[in-house]
Amino acid sequence: MAPLRGRSQELGQLLDALRSAGNGRASLAVVSGEPGIGKSALLAATVEQAERQGFLVASAAAHQNDNISPLASLAPALRAGPEPLIGTDDFLELALLNTQPLWLAERLADLIGRRLAGSRTLIVLDDAQWSDPLTAFVLRVAIARLSATKLLWLLGSRPGTMADQLIEAVGDQVPVHHLPLQPLTADAIQDLAADRLNHSVDPALAVQLAGVQGIPFLAEQLVAGLYLSDSNASGPLPAGLVEGVRRRTGGLSELSRDLVRTAAVFGSEFRLEDVAVLMATPVARLAASLEEAIQAGLLTDAGSVLRFRHELLRSAALADVPPSAQRALHGAIANQLMSAGRGAAAAAPHVLAVAQSGDVAAVETLREAARDLLATMATTAAEIIHDAFDLTRVDDPLRAEVGVEVVSILLAARQYDRAKAFADDLLSGTALYLGPITPELQATVQLHLAPYQWASRRLDVQELVGADPRLAAYRALAGAEVSEPSDDPVAQAVLQVAAAERARTEGRYADARDLYVAARQAETGLGSLPDTLVEVGELYCRAEADELPAALERVRELMTAGESWWAPQLAVLRARLEYSAGNLQEAESAANSGLRWMDQLHDRTLAPAADQVLALIALARGHLTQARKLAGSDPTIITLLAIADGDANAVRRLAVTRQDFPDRITLLLQADAADELARLSPSAASRGALAVVAAGNDVTELLEAVEVVRTANRPLLLALAEERLGRAALAAGDRQTGVPALERALDRLTALGATAPAGRIQAVLQAAGVRRRRWAAVPPRAQEGWEALTPMERRVALLVAEGHTNRSAAEELVLSASTVGTHLRAVFGKLGVNSRVQLTRLVLERFAPPPNA
Repeated sequence: MAPLRGRSQELGQLLDALRSAGNGRASLAVVSGEPGIGKSALLAATVEQAERQGFLVASAAAHQNDNISPLASLAPALRAGPEPLIGTDDFLELALLNTQPLWLAERLADLIGRRLAGSRTLIVLDDAQWSDPLTAFVLRVAIARLSATKLLWLLGSRPGTMADQLIEAVGDQVPVHHLPLQPLTADAIQDLAADRLNHSVDPALAVQLAGVQGIPFLAEQLVAGLYLSDSNASGPLPAGLVEGVRRRTGGLSELSRDLVRTAAVFGSEFRLEDVAVLMATPVARLAASLEEAIQAGLLTDAGSVLRFRHELLRSAALADVPPSAQRALHGAIANQLMSAGRGAAAAAPHVLAVAQSGDVAAVETLREAARDLLATMATTAAEIIHDAFDLTRVDDPLRAEVGVEVVSILLAARQYDRAKAFADDLLSGTALYLGPITPELQATVQLHLAPYQWASRRLDVQELVGADPRLAAYRALAGAEVSEPSDDPVAQAVLQVAAAERARTEGRYADARDLYVAARQAETGLGSLPDTLVEVGELYCRAEADELPAALERVRELMTAGESWWAPQLAVLRARLEYSAGNLQEAESAANSGLRWMDQLHDRTLAPAADQVLALIALARGHLTQARKLAGSDPTIITLLAIADGDANAVRRLAVTRQDFPDRITLLLQADAADELARLSPSAASRGALAVVAAGNDVTELLEAVEVVRTANRPLLLALAEERLGRAALAAGDRQTGVPALERALDRLTALGATAPAGRIQAVLQAAGVRRRRWAAVPPRAQEGWEALTPMERRVALLVAEGHTNRSAAEELVLSASTVGTHLRAVFGKLGVNSRVQLTRLVLERFAPPPNA
């Protein structure tokens, strides 16, 4: 390989990144610059060094037509070499997930992570500006997911493209090395030319090299005879490059020249058989002409396709084709691709190159292309349908029809804000559309938007205007009154979901479950609600209606086989159900996955719900600082924190816990909220919790109540019930009942990882004189800070911060003043304060408002 001139600093940075990757610090490196600046050469030099150091290298380059094929840009890197990163069977499995981008990205990241298994690896993607949308999305997910591997991702790209967005997306998750390339110095250009010539540069050539303006590609072409020194034109291409290509093709046969120029219209990548059809020449006759172009350094043979050696060479060859000829060729190419069955998507770029406003045939071809690409390349489909819309005239009724399709496809591509803004313009009589705005048009657009507005909690009854029965049903879903039922199946399904939502809010979970099920069985059509989200509601209600194990099993299945666009909703539901089932580790993983997917899909609507579960898990583990960070303004989490900090008066506030709070029944039992428990829909959990509260300290009744709770499959609730039983039995002198009940609760909580309540029960057992060979692995209390305080010390601290003296605090706690003083001295030592004023300031900083307010 020829020496890399003028890039020693940049190569050194990439080698540093390689070394860091080899030491287990994954990162992303992006080499950016204009065409011909030397990006590919720098990437090639890095690959050579990585291979010498024993790195596993996977490399590919994106191409202009990649945006019509899912994962076309990254797949060659994953499949390259005798031992590819992704095996054949796994790759075929990935192909089945093309319509589920999030699941595909997660699965691909998992496969790559397993394949690497500690190996030092370099994954390279050159010309990343041409990457298909799925590759761009997968890179965002995979780079973040594989941040703990020995992996360097290396991209070459033009400025202001996908790579810049990728840097922004992953910059806070992995180190990013951005290397913008500048033109080479005059000395580096001279050295590069000498390398290519195998001798020093003569003065005449040195003068010519000064005209390449530091662009290494142009210098190489000058040396190769493709560039002349008279290039001082200010156009998009150096005039000398165009003339150089003309001189080089001048030595080719006429058929070879026609081949190069026709291929230039096709694009940077093309098939020989397509060019042969367009030239009305048998492929066999073109073989020799193709070889001429390859020998001339213009084309390369990549097997199934042919490519120009560089985009600048194609552009230079294209400049020699008159604009009128280019238009005619683009039209012929589009027709040929369509007639050959290659599809409207392949023809779309050529249609756009020649289409004019009002060209109905072009509009229909682009609409067909958008529909073809929608399932696998929704982002590309959205751009193509927008192009089709722009080709229609502002007063043509066809413009309204295509406009509706724009809204539909933008929504399918999850570009809700863009779809809403477009729809508002379409229906508001702006210059976007000057045709008639009929009630049918308004209803159609609103019914496309409504399901997504409901899914993102933006459904506004004021925007649902019109007499259409489906719109009336959505008004009911948004909270308005419905005058009459509808015979329309879609409207009926929406009304059933509206009824299900009301039943769920009222705690009638079995009724709500049945309504959700009925809605999902209805005939679908325009305005139908997303089935996955309706099922999310159904599963939540099933879990609350004594079907927690079955609901949990189904949501786990949907997490891999369901609609990936709704992954955050599924993840939050799973986190809630796993928490209710006592699976704290799984709940934490699901909540964190949901937050990660929200970031990837740019929608954090459900972030508070995920943080709610994470805060509950932190509380169960005794990690109060972490729980406080996650609490936000959630009143129930704040109340639980106050209880954990020793505020006994806060327990009663749990009785007003919101209806949809995770495992609410456990909190109502903790608060002895009999009235609230009595209002709940009958279930083993609610009946058992109410029976526990009603039993008070009656051991016999508590035993019966605990058995009811045991059937509910709610480990945290059962542990609390058994703790109640154990404490009551010990208070009544019944150790034979009390100790085993407390030990069962302790063992259960320890197995779940709920160390905070486990520690509380362990303390009760130890105080009762119970001896064990080994106690549960309850973490030792911190030595300093708020977590170091005992419950009584926290209560003393809170009372003193509220202005109590030692004597008044002692009366409140039924202790002696000297005992309060002892506790207060311990508080001062653990918190690092030496006065009541400092203690008050610290408490006020920690609690806002004060815990007993």
